[in-house]
Amino acid sequence: MIIGISGFIYITYVLFKIEKIKLLIKKDINWRVFWQSTIIKLLIIAAITTIFVWYTDKENLFTVMVNKPKLWIFILLFYSLFSVYPQELLYRTFFFKRYKELFKSESLFIFINALLFSLAHLFFKNTLVLLLTFIGGILFAFTFKKTKSTLLVSIEHSIYGCWLFTVGMGSMLGFPS
Repeated sequence: MIIGISGFIYITYVLFKIEKIKLLIKKDINWRVFWQSTIIKLLIIAAITTIFVWYTDKENLFTVMVNKPKLWIFILLFYSLFSVYPQELLYRTFFFKRYKELFKSESLFIFINALLFSLAHLFFKNTLVLLLTFIGGILFAFTFKKTKSTLLVSIEHSIYGCWLFTVGMGSMLGFPS
């Protein structure tokens, strides 16, 4: 935990002092397109994950939301604020600013970004976590590439991650349940 927090402090220092990044909400965000795209992806993710939980761990389907609503709300808020946003600062905002110019191929850049995002979750020692974070990493990299917005990619990341916990995949993915 100390290493992670120290690394995050260093990254934020580099972002703000060296790279001179300003985290402002852009005025030209196309919220309608963002929400349409995010909701369509969420519906696909929801269908696939609901079926997955139904067949692999039926007793956990929506269990935390139904049986422990206070824990469910706490985790959704904690995860969104203290996990998602720092991850997006690091894996999208910092990574895109610092390393984009090193890659001639945009596809390779997005693949490497998603791979690193996935590998950062190795400590869970869970293949499903690595697969889902790789897929999520690709989705989030495309969103950041398109929007250049830490806010939008954080909202998207938060929505999908919260859904996975809500549907009942929390215990599979290392969330307390």
